[in-house]
Amino acid sequence: MEFMVDDSRPIFVQIAERIEDDIVEGRLPEESQVPSTNQFASFYRINPATAAKGVNLLVDQGILYKKRGIGMFVAPGAKARLMDKRKERFFEQYVMTMLREAEKLGITVNQLTEMIQKGANHR
Repeated sequence: MEFMVDDSRPIFVQIAERIEDDIVEGRLPEESQVPSTNQFASFYRINPATAAKGVNLLVDQGILYKKRGIGMFVAPGAKARLMDKRKERFFEQYVMTMLREAEKLGITVNQLTEMIQKGANHR
């Protein structure tokens, strides 16, 4: 639950990612209200405009929607869209990177499969 600011990335992006995490992990179910930009600003000690930029990033992606005069809410289907997006990112960042490195090292697909199975058994 703790939020640590990563100075290497814009704060508004980190706010959006935090909301995404809360949706994916079930802390913010679909149709539930998201904290206001002023609440985010107060909690993280940032400018409300910065918090709003993070929230609006998710509005633009259809993850959140605004109910006039009430606030921001998690859109229907948001969790599924976020899961699809994250699976694609996982594939690109981890699977493809792993396959390229395995190829450089002469590791076959069968050997790689065995390594993954071995790692899964040691968790």
